[in-house]
This record gives sequence, structure tokens and C-alpha cells, in this order.
Amino acid sequence: MERHERQHSRLNGQENPVTLADMIYERLSIFCWCNSCGYNSTIDPVSLTKILDPLFPVPELGKRMRCSKCQARDIATRPAWPNHGGGQIARHS
Repeated sequence: MERHERQHSRLNGQENPVTLADMIYERLSIFCWCNSCGYNSTIDPVSLTKILDPLFPVPELGKRMRCSKCQARDIATRPAWPNHGGGQIARHS
């Protein structure tokens, strides 16, 4: 795999959100949370690059998604950070 370098000065700032390419490079999945019913799931960013640009921002993915449980379009997306084995770090707000 070739080296991927972010083109941003601040990692994960609102003006420089993480992209699908960043997720693939870091070998992370995308965590999806339904703000309406609380259902959550993860998706593979590689499959999304078949229909979206690799530089597509991960936080914007939720606007294109629908909950498979309640059909709501109120989805939040972020990197699925690896489980560190120490329990919950922070609540989703």
C-alpha cells in the first residue's frame, strides 16, 4: 500500500475532517449511530470508495444514510476506534 499523507494542518478539525482515504490508511471502520433510535453499526470504508471519492469526509456520510432499524435519516458517523479493553471512554452525545 502506498503512503497516505493528510493534506491538512489540523487533524480532525471541523474544517479538515477525516476522510475515507484516512480511514482506509489507518485500517479503521466507520461507526454509524442512529440519533433517533440508538441503533449502531460499523461499515467498511473500502466499499464506500466504489461510489464516493476517497477524500469524502466521514462526518458527512450520515447525511446519505438511513437507519436499517427505524428508517430515520438522522445518522452520525465517525471513526470506529479500536477497543482498548478498558471499558467505555466517553458517551455518544
